[in-house]
Amino acid sequence: MSTPIQIVPSAGTRKPPAPVQKDDAMNLQKQLINQNYMELATARANNRKVSATFVPGNLNELLMCFDFARSLPETNALQNGMRKKSGKMIMDAERDGHSEDVCTYVKADLGMMMGGEIGPTGDPLPRPDVLLLSYTGCFTFMKWFELIRHKYGCETVMLHVPYQGEGHIAPNMREYVVRQLKDTVIPTLERISGVKFDIDRLRQYMKESVKAEEDLVKVLHSAKNRPSPIDGYFGAVYYIGPIFTAFRGTPEATKYYSVLRQEIEERVRLGKGPVTPEGEMGEEKYRLVVEGPPNWTSFRDFWKMFYEEGAVVVSSTYAKVGGLYDFGFRHDPDHPLESLADYCLGCYTNLNLPSRVDMICKYIDEYQADGLLINSIKSCNSFSAGQLLILREVEKRTGKPAAFIETDLVDPRYFSAANVKNRLESYFQMVKQKRTYGHALPTGPGGAPIIPISAH
Repeated sequence: MSTPIQIVPSAGTRKPPAPVQKDDAMNLQKQLINQNYMELATARANNRKVSATFVPGNLNELLMCFDFARSLPETNALQNGMRKKSGKMIMDAERDGHSEDVCTYVKADLGMMMGGEIGPTGDPLPRPDVLLLSYTGCFTFMKWFELIRHKYGCETVMLHVPYQGEGHIAPNMREYVVRQLKDTVIPTLERISGVKFDIDRLRQYMKESVKAEEDLVKVLHSAKNRPSPIDGYFGAVYYIGPIFTAFRGTPEATKYYSVLRQEIEERVRLGKGPVTPEGEMGEEKYRLVVEGPPNWTSFRDFWKMFYEEGAVVVSSTYAKVGGLYDFGFRHDPDHPLESLADYCLGCYTNLNLPSRVDMICKYIDEYQADGLLINSIKSCNSFSAGQLLILREVEKRTGKPAAFIETDLVDPRYFSAANVKNRLESYFQMVKQKRTYGHALPTGPGGAPIIPISAH
């Protein structure tokens, strides 16, 4: 079932956009996100302590053991980007001295602080009592939390997570993370919250996590069908929200993923494609795997460029930044601390380039994709570093065409709709040529294919 949701136009918009079509599960997801912001806005009134942490390596089940209201700075930046609020915040941060090349999530978050700490929903965000940093392959995270700590003067606890340089999790890596949890992280959270750690409580949260994780994987795997009932990139943004943020381990998340799975199973039964912001998608013409985060400030327009061409993303690396569940990981209530360690160690941004290439090639094969599209993010080194190598290696190993587009996370200055659309159209032509001729044709000025005379 789909329900139209009216989007409020941003300032300066001449006419309101058309109602956006969303599945019931998408509407439930929106309710959950708003619920978390309300919990943050009322935290002080309810005598709750507040934590701040990031999506990759998010130890949500552990934080719930200490009754923290949970804020995620990158999610705040993302939500402000989708609401077209991030541009001013970024420019405010740059005027305050932050470089143009700094991650725009960081600048959007700092700009929000400078603007009175009003969150994406219009409610105030409380100052955190503790910053929990699980380092998972992004050095910017550490510098970001240094800035927040300087701003708020709050305590910071660091969980150092070794990088998967050899492409696997070694026992000593797991032991190292578990020892930090026991010796540093848990005692610090106990002291700040005033709540004694209860490992049975952690186990119960993980039991809920597993239920949600199982249903999420079924949803993601549904894209192997033709037509795919989901979009594994744009649509997956809604699907991953609760499990990657403040709801993994809660009954609310379990309910959400149960509803979502049932909806998607019904779409498979009916042979339907994804729901787009403008309703049911038309004919599925192209099946893609996408590497890199989406652009949030022009999210709807960006997505439209795909579904208007009949292109559906069957799998994406971005949908795995908060956990590689489709590769078998599940939180384990019988080994809770070891499970937390494995979760952090296995985050996508903590994988080396060969592992990322293996993952993308696996997706292209199992999901019968036509090729790889890389959205290279100007200000995100965690994703953009090595993407040219990934492109070349994937093309060589799969024989499928790959291409680049370039945008940014939440800086509207770095989204050129005309440029992106031209590149996408050229790429879809390349895919079509590969199907027809067995290889991509050479291109002339402007990227137009040079078609042999004999082909006419």
